Amino acid sequence: MRCSVVIPTYERPALLERTLDALAVQTLAHDEFEVIVCDDAATDATREVVDRWRGAHDIAVAYITGGTPARGPAAMRNAGWRAARGEVIAFTDDDTIPDPDWLRQGLVALESDASDAASGSLFVPLPDDPTDYDRDVARLERAGFVTANCFCRRRALECVRGFDPRFRVAWREDSDLYFKLIEHGFEVVHAINAIVVHPVRPAPWGVSLRAEAKHVFDALLYKKHPELYDRFIRPDRPLLYYAILATLGITVTGVALDSSPVTLAGIGAWLGLTAMLIARRLHETSRRTPHVIEVIVTSIVVPPLAVYHRIRGGITFRVAFW
Repeated sequence: MRCSVVIPTYERPALLERTLDALAVQTLAHDEFEVIVCDDAATDATREVVDRWRGAHDIAVAYITGGTPARGPAAMRNAGWRAARGEVIAFTDDDTIPDPDWLRQGLVALESDASDAASGSLFVPLPDDPTDYDRDVARLERAGFVTANCFCRRRALECVRGFDPRFRVAWREDSDLYFKLIEHGFEVVHAINAIVVHPVRPAPWGVSLRAEAKHVFDALLYKKHPELYDRFIRPDRPLLYYAILATLGITVTGVALDSSPVTLAGIGAWLGLTAMLIARRLHETSRRTPHVIEVIVTSIVVPPLAVYHRIRGGITFRVAFW
């Protein structure tokens, strides 16, 4: 068994089946890889998808459950690769569409460079009028190492002990693995021809607000790898959010001092910076009225919410983080 494909999933049976169907047409010989589905929700619907797919294809597939409560994608990936038989572990997600030549190209990249791990190419197709949320998801294309498309030799995973299960959501657990591989001296290459398509899933109104909670785990990543965090992540820190919070502080100070000039200065600065945030989020995105309204409303809430979750992360993981 040359390769094992590990797919964590949580209550997305229809999308999972689409991913499995893409694996069924891989150019790599079907007896050279296996698929391990790691179901964190342990639902009958997901098990039925796996059983139906197993009966229709000549590819070995295993089904693993995570128990109750849900353990998160990092823990499920650990369960998957530890149960795998392949010398190379390929990771993808339950909402992706691997290219037919994905696995073969990933193995070629590892073997030709005698490397320990590889990151593939990720493509996020967007509509003609993408939303702010669509654009945010598309940033995955520029990420250096994502678990939606990566390959690791078993020995490397064993050395770094796989994923850190403290990353309870799909955020920064891939960066943590990447940083650990670098720190242990493993070579990570780019498998440019190992392609995975990552369509944007439909999202409810205000999805940007809920997404801010994931930044709690930025603090954990910083605590574990401060130097690499400063090198790869820190340049993207939300300075505009901090500036907006500062203008709110000026406004509150003005009210407390009963100073109209200070209060008005704070309000004016807040309006100007919030307008800047709105304009940035609307740049090259949809101008449909519902989307514009959503961006305006959420832009008022996002800065304090984002800073709150970053502070919460620092407290939770006991690290000075901003």
